[in-house]
Amino acid sequence: MNTLHIIGGGMAGSEAAWAAANAGIPVVIHEMRPQVKTFAHRTGDFAEMVCSNSFRSDDHEQNAVGLIHWEMRAAGSLTMEMALKHRLPAGGALAVDRDPFAAAVTATLKAHPLISTSYAEVTDLPTDGHWIIATGPLTSPALAASIRKATGAEALAFFDAIAPIVYADSIDMNVAWLQSRYDKGETEDEQKAYINCPMTKDEYEAFIDALLAADKTEFHENETAGYFDGCLPIEVMAERGRETLRHGPMKPVGLTNAHKPTEKAYAVVQLRRDNKLGTLYNIVGFQTKMKYGSQTAVFKLIPGLQDASFARLGGIHRNTFINSPTLLDDQMRLKTHPHIRFAGQITGVEGYVESAAMGLLAGRMAAAEIKGETLPPPPPETAMGALVTHITGGAEAKTFQPMNVNFGLFPPIDAKGGRRGRTVRYKAYTDRAKDHFTQWLG
Repeated sequence: MNTLHIIGGGMAGSEAAWAAANAGIPVVIHEMRPQVKTFAHRTGDFAEMVCSNSFRSDDHEQNAVGLIHWEMRAAGSLTMEMALKHRLPAGGALAVDRDPFAAAVTATLKAHPLISTSYAEVTDLPTDGHWIIATGPLTSPALAASIRKATGAEALAFFDAIAPIVYADSIDMNVAWLQSRYDKGETEDEQKAYINCPMTKDEYEAFIDALLAADKTEFHENETAGYFDGCLPIEVMAERGRETLRHGPMKPVGLTNAHKPTEKAYAVVQLRRDNKLGTLYNIVGFQTKMKYGSQTAVFKLIPGLQDASFARLGGIHRNTFINSPTLLDDQMRLKTHPHIRFAGQITGVEGYVESAAMGLLAGRMAAAEIKGETLPPPPPETAMGALVTHITGGAEAKTFQPMNVNFGLFPPIDAKGGRRGRTVRYKAYTDRAKDHFTQWLG
């Protein structure tokens, strides 16, 4: 009864296991992979990154995502430790070599004397013990059905998409060039972390035409599920307006064509390094639901990618999450079954970092409970606290949708003395959060 069982070895489950084991609690990670495969995963490793290889901004003074990085590091996060060890140049972002990163997380967890692993699918909600469900957006149908039966509420769903990965040696560098937007980064590698493919207005218009006309994967099940705005397929963005992509992932600002420095590109497609060797690059923001044959034809219209070879094409899958504001208490426990906690994307947070952070909290809270104690959630002025407040009651249950961490979730900063500029205001948010989080850790 003093063992913590965690279903799912993704970002949240891995972080929960690490937090609880380091608090002295025996942990069993129940992971169905590789025996039971999913649409997106390729391996049986823990913390496998199935979409982007980026943890996004690492700026902990001006960005809510960077702030949550800071909080996780302060709390001894395994995800952040391994991310720094396997970091790749990515301007101001924290990108990692995905396979070595996942392998390192797996090896570290398996080496912990209090952590063991059970490679089998859990199909029913457990009736006793201490459990954390961290099965992510690809929760198995059997377990999802058990959750729905126990909660009496339909799980919500949205569609998510993954971006293609290109072999670096197939990119025409006589057309493309290396540069981070606004040359951001402290080193030359950081300042040249992206491959940029420029487009003229005519090339952009031809690309949009091909994108809109391409064959696409459609779902025939519950069509009421929508798309998460942070991971929209590019063709869905194009359908919202022909200029949408040019003001989104294809915006040309902050970039100068090294081959034609006096010519301003009408649009730019960026690729970010996907592994340490620099042999693979993913197309940034190019999640897609195009069918494979169409993807190859459409993406080869991009200047510099006319001869591209793809290590992985994009795809789309159906994600599942629960209505957490209705179902969970502030300890992330299922109100009707308080021996069960939920963590990660299944709770309605979106993103690797947010998922891992909620796993860290769930692991710490479960460990405290097993010891006969209660760990309060972090204050809402912190990044972790703002997220857990949002999913456990702060959000409107009727319109609940997956959410990234952002300053809009934080209690407002006192603006006495006049309106503050964004830079000053964001710094005030992060300074306040660090003070509160340090006190909470203590």
